[in-house]
Amino acid sequence: MPSTDGHTSDIVTERYVVESKKSAAHAPLACSTQHCAFPLDGNRLCVWSPKDPSHQLLTLQGHHQLITAVVFGNQMDPFLLCSASDDYIIVWNVDECREKTLKGLTPRGTILGSLLQTVLCLRFSLDDRAVAVCAGNKISVMDVEKQSVLVELKGHGGSVTAVEFCPWQAHTIVSVSEDRSFKVWDFCMGSLIYSSSILTAYPLLSLLINEENQQLVTGSADGQLWIFSLIEGRRYHCVAHVDLRKKTETFTTRRMMFEQCRLPEGHQYHCRHEVDKRGEAEATFPILNLAHCDLCLPDSQCGAFASECTTCLWIGSSTALFILNLASFELEAALHFKEFQSLSVQVAGSCAVMSEPISTKAFCILSSMFGSKIAVLEISLSALLSAQQYPRAGRMLSVLASSCVLPTSPLYFGIIKEKFPKLANTKRHAVKNVVEDKPLVFHSKVRSSGYTSKPHMTMFSPKTNIKHNNKRSSKYKNNYKCKEYSLESFLPRNLSRKVAVAQEPVAVNCLQFSGDGQQLACGLGNHLSLVFDASLSGAPAAFSGHDGAVGTVCWSHDKRWLLSTGRDQTLRVWSVHRTELMLLLAPDAFPKPVISAQFYYMDTFILLSSGPEFCLLKYHIDLCRDDICRYKPKSRYKPIFRLPLTSGVDITSLSAVNDFYSHIILTAGRDRTVEIFDLNAGCSAAVLAEVHSRPVHRICQNKGSSFIAQQSLAYNLFLTTAVGDGVRLWDLRNLRCVRCFEGHPNRSYPCGVAFSPCGRLMACGAEDRHAYVYEMGSSSFLHRLGGHTDTITEVAFNPAAPQLVTATLDGKLQLFVAE
Repeated sequence: MPSTDGHTSDIVTERYVVESKKSAAHAPLACSTQHCAFPLDGNRLCVWSPKDPSHQLLTLQGHHQLITAVVFGNQMDPFLLCSASDDYIIVWNVDECREKTLKGLTPRGTILGSLLQTVLCLRFSLDDRAVAVCAGNKISVMDVEKQSVLVELKGHGGSVTAVEFCPWQAHTIVSVSEDRSFKVWDFCMGSLIYSSSILTAYPLLSLLINEENQQLVTGSADGQLWIFSLIEGRRYHCVAHVDLRKKTETFTTRRMMFEQCRLPEGHQYHCRHEVDKRGEAEATFPILNLAHCDLCLPDSQCGAFASECTTCLWIGSSTALFILNLASFELEAALHFKEFQSLSVQVAGSCAVMSEPISTKAFCILSSMFGSKIAVLEISLSALLSAQQYPRAGRMLSVLASSCVLPTSPLYFGIIKEKFPKLANTKRHAVKNVVEDKPLVFHSKVRSSGYTSKPHMTMFSPKTNIKHNNKRSSKYKNNYKCKEYSLESFLPRNLSRKVAVAQEPVAVNCLQFSGDGQQLACGLGNHLSLVFDASLSGAPAAFSGHDGAVGTVCWSHDKRWLLSTGRDQTLRVWSVHRTELMLLLAPDAFPKPVISAQFYYMDTFILLSSGPEFCLLKYHIDLCRDDICRYKPKSRYKPIFRLPLTSGVDITSLSAVNDFYSHIILTAGRDRTVEIFDLNAGCSAAVLAEVHSRPVHRICQNKGSSFIAQQSLAYNLFLTTAVGDGVRLWDLRNLRCVRCFEGHPNRSYPCGVAFSPCGRLMACGAEDRHAYVYEMGSSSFLHRLGGHTDTITEVAFNPAAPQLVTATLDGKLQLFVAE
C-alpha cells in the first residue's frame, strides 16, 4: 500500500513509499528530472512523478516475468521508457501511456524483441533511436524504430553490468563488466577499440561519462572509483583512483577537527555518524549508481562554494549518498541513511539518483535490501551542504598581510633594530679608522650655502591648463596590467639545452631560480651547490663546504645571498658575488637536523624547521674583511622565536613567501597534516587533516613577483605532494582542496613540483622520466616533456621568462622554452 505522507527533515523528505509483494533487494530503478520508475510486484512497471500533485502512479503492464532492467530516454518529446525482462524488451511512450490511462484505456508499449536471457542493463542513445541491451557477456544494440538488432558486441569475460553512449562520439559506447574491466566499442563498425586491464578484485557495477571533462568514471562493488581520460591523444589514461571508504574517513576526520577547534578547551566533538560507527565492523560502500551533480549555489546559501557551478558526482551506495568533487576528488557531502531513523529504507539493495542542473533539489529512489519497500527521497542540496560544510576560522586567512605588525608579534623584531654588540663596535671602529686615515685639508675660502642669493632655476609650478585626452588617460590608467600570454605561447615544451652538472652521475636534489630569473641555483648529492646562468651556458659558480648532500638552496630577495642546508646538519649562507661562506650554523645549533630553511620576511629572518619545531632566526652578515682570519666568518645569528606543531610530530616541509611582507607560514607534519601559522598572532591559525594518504614531502607556493598572480589572488593557492598520492592544489582562504592532479607515475620517489609565475600552470616530475605540465583548471596534464635519462627529481619555472628547467637523478639539467 503506497504512502505519500513521508518523513520530513530540513535535508531529506521521503516523498513516496510503496511496498511490493516481491522482494525489492535488487529491483531495477530509474530516475530522471521529472519521473521515477520501478517495478512493483515483480512484473508491473510503475512511473511516479514528483510534479504530479495527485501522486498517482502510472502502472504499465506487459511483462510476464520479473522486470530486470529499466531506463529513461534522453529526449523530452517523445519521452521514452524502456524495460526488460526474460520475456520481452518493451519501449513505452510515457506521455501517451498517461493519456490513455486518464481515458480509461490500457496503455501498450512497443516490443523490441526478446533475447531469452536476463538483461542487467539498458541504455538509450543520445537521440533515443537506439538502445543498448546488456545480457550475459554481450551487448546488443537495437534499433527502436525498426525493432531490430543492429549489432552484437562480444568480448567481455563476465556479465556486462553497465553501458554508456559517448556524448561527443555518437558511434562509441563504453561498457563495464563483472570481469573487472571496461571496454570501448565502435558499434557502427562492430569492432573493439580498447580493452582495459583488470582494475580490481571486485566486479565493476556502475559507469558514467562526464562530457565536460571528457572523463570516464566507473565504480566497483568494494567502493573503489576510477576516473579515466577520454581526451584525444591521452585516451584511457588513469586520472585518479578514489577509495570511497578512505574518503569518508578523511571527510569525517576533517569535520571533527574543525569542530573541535571551535569548542571550548576540554570539550570533545563527535559527529553522529562517528558515534554510530563505533563497535561496528569496517564497512565498504558498493557503488550502485553514478549521476551528474552540478552545484550552482550562491555564497549566501553555502559559504564553501562560489556562485559558479562546480562539477560534482552523485555516488549512490547501500548505506549512504555521497557528493564527490571531480576537480579535487574530495567529498563535498555525505548523507548516511542511519542519521535519519525515520526513513523507510536504511540499507539499499539498489539506488538511482538525479538532480536538475538549475534546481537545488535532488531525487533519489531506493529499494530495501532486506525488505520489499521502495522509497523516493527529495534532498535539499543547500541544506545538506550548509550542514556539512567545514566551519570557517574566525577570519579568512590570506598570504597578503591585512594588518600592521603587532608589538607582541615575533615579526616585530624585524622592525626594530636588533643589537649585536660586538658587530656594532666593530663597525664603529672601522668607520673611525677610515676617517682618521684621511688627511685634513684647510681651504682659505668656503663657498656660501646660497641662502641669501636668488634661485638659479625656476621652481616647480603645477600646470593648470591641461587638456585631458580620454584615450591617453585610459591607456595610462591600465598600464599596470602585465602582458597576457596564452597557454600555448607560455608553455615551455621545446628542449633548448641539456647539460650535465658533473662528470659522473650525481643527483640534483634541489633547484631554484633567482627572483630576476637571471641565475639558477642547484644543490647536488656530492656536497656542492652550483649557480648557473639562466640559459645554462658557461661554467657555473661552485660553492663547496658541506660534508654531505645538499638538500635545500634558497635565494635571498636581493639576490646577494644563497642559503643551503645539507645532510651534514649544517646551514650555510653564501655570498653569491664572492662565492664565500658568510654565515654558518653548526650541527649542534639545533637538537635535530634542519630539514627545511629559507629567507623570510623580505630577508629579515631565516626560517627553518628542526624536528617538530620551526624557528625564526635574526641574523647579521658582516661584510668587513679580515685577511688574517678570512676563513672565520664574523656574522652572527640569534633565535628569536620557535613554535612546535600542535600534534608534536616532526616537520617534513615548510614554506613561506619572502617577496613581500607576509605573516603566514605553512608547515607539513609526519601525521599527514598541514598546519598554518600566523606569526603576527604568534600561534597556529588552522590545521588541515588527512591532506594526503602519506606524509607531505613538499609544500609549494607561488612565490614569483608576477603582478597577475597578485591580482588573481594566486598567492593564496599552494600545492602539496606526497609519494604515491599525486599533487593537490589548496586554497588558503577557505582551507579547501581545489583540485587534484593525479595520473603521473610517482609511486616511490619524492619528485619536485613548481608553480609557473603566471599562476596558470603547474609542473611536476615523475619516475617515468617525464615532466608533466598541468593547467590549473584541469586534472589532466596539458603536456608531457620527455628526453630525460632518469627519474626527474626537481622542476623550476623561470619567474621572468617562459622557461622550465628539469633536473634528474643522474645529474642532468634540461632547459625547455616556449615557441
